[in-house]
Amino acid sequence: MEGGSRADGRNPNHLRPFSCTGNPLHRAHGSARWAQGGTIVLAAVYGPKPGTRKGENPEKASIEVVWKPKTGQIGRQEREYETTLKRTLQSICLLTVHPNTTTSVVLQVVGDDGSVSFHMM
Repeated sequence: MEGGSRADGRNPNHLRPFSCTGNPLHRAHGSARWAQGGTIVLAAVYGPKPGTRKGENPEKASIEVVWKPKTGQIGRQEREYETTLKRTLQSICLLTVHPNTTTSVVLQVVGDDGSVSFHMM
């Protein structure tokens, strides 16, 4: 890398181009398309649907998160992403408004040039 620029020509202090589009998926109750450079993730929300998941408190809403990688099987890293996102959503959603329901959030990685990964604390 000459002059401190990256392989794609960006300077170290420049981000990949970013875009976000709401509701690109028509069958979902809500959806978004997030892109940064060649990384593209589609997110879809379904629900709330009646009933909670096994082991969940029926006096609160249940949140299910499914992370689908671009290729291959779901592994340990994807399960950690699901857990982190579920905990984050549980901390910001009002789970008592729709008790005994489940809302599903599905994330599909369409492209990944390095922007998908995040570090867990």
